[in-house]
Amino acid sequence: MINHLRTNSWIIGMVAGIACLLSACGKKQAVATRPSFSSDSAYAYIERQMAFGPRVPNSNAHMQCAVWLIEQLKAFGAEVELQKGFMPDYKGDNQQIYNIIGHFSPSLEGRDGEGLSRPRILLGAHYDTRPWCDEEEDYSERFYNVPGANDGASGVGVLLEVARQIGLRVADSTLSTPVDIIFFDCEDMGTPRVYTGAEREDTWCLGSQLWATNYAKNSAAVYSFGIILDMVGAPDAVFPLEMYSTQYASNYQHQIWRAAEQLGYGSMWVKQQSYPITDDHYYINYIAGIPCVDVIHYDIRNATGFPHWWHTRNDNMDNISKSTLQAVGEVVMSQL
Repeated sequence: MINHLRTNSWIIGMVAGIACLLSACGKKQAVATRPSFSSDSAYAYIERQMAFGPRVPNSNAHMQCAVWLIEQLKAFGAEVELQKGFMPDYKGDNQQIYNIIGHFSPSLEGRDGEGLSRPRILLGAHYDTRPWCDEEEDYSERFYNVPGANDGASGVGVLLEVARQIGLRVADSTLSTPVDIIFFDCEDMGTPRVYTGAEREDTWCLGSQLWATNYAKNSAAVYSFGIILDMVGAPDAVFPLEMYSTQYASNYQHQIWRAAEQLGYGSMWVKQQSYPITDDHYYINYIAGIPCVDVIHYDIRNATGFPHWWHTRNDNMDNISKSTLQAVGEVVMSQL
C-alpha cells in the first residue's frame, strides 16, 4: 500500500465523515458478548506463511502459499473460487493474478433459502509480499524481498482464524449473514523506488483492481459492506480513521470503531483522521461501489505514517503481537 492523495474529493469525505462521527450517525451495534477468536491460531497461521518464505508473485513460495490458503478455506467449509487474470504492472507488463475467494453461507435447513437473498459481508487481505525492500537506507539491500510478517501475513492470519470461527458457526447453524473472504494477490507490486523509468498510474493493488472490475461488470452478488485488513499485527499498532474509508463508508467505519471501543480497544482504534491510503479498499469502493473500510496501522507522527520496518528486511515475526491480533480478530468477528 502507499500513502497517496488522488483528488481533492477526499476533503468532502473528510467533512462528511467528521460530521457523521460528531452526530453519531450509522447503525448502532452494541457488542453483547465478547466474540470467539484465538490469537494463538492466528499467530500460527502467520508463522506458517512465513515458513514458505517471501510470497513474491509467481515465485514458488507464492504458489505454495496460495495452494495452502485454498486448502485451509476448504477445510473450514468454504466454497472456494480461484479468480485468475492479468493486470499491467508499473512497466506495463502483464502480471498474472491469483485471487482466492472463500464463500461462506448460512445453513439453509429450515430457513426456506433466506440465506441466499441476504447481502454478503466482504472481508479481505493481501497475501503477496513486496519484491523490493525499497525503504532500506542501504541501496544494496533494496533488491531483497520483503519477508512480509506484518505487511501481508498478519491480515491473512487473522482472516484464516475468522474463517475457522465462521466455519464453526455454519456447522452449528449460528451464522446469520453470508460472508466472503478474499485473499488478494499483487497488492504490493507498486512502482519501486529503485525504478527510474516512466510508470503507470494505479500500480498498487492489482488483485483488487481485477476483482472490483469483474464485479462491477458481471456479479449479481450484493454486499452490504467490506473490511480490509493490512498490517494488523504490530505490538504498537494504531488504527486511525483512514480518509477514503471515511469518504466512501463512514457509517460502517463508525460502526466498527464503536465496536472496538465497546470491546475495550479504544486506545488502539483511535478516532483520529488519517490521510488517504491507496489500499485494496480504495478500488472496492471506487470501482465496485461497495462501501469498504480499511483497518491499517498508520501513525501520523511518523515520516511515512508506517512503521520503521515497513518495506524493509526487518518485517519479521518480531513485529507480531498476539494481543493486537486478538483485538483485531474480536472487532472483525463482532461485525458478523
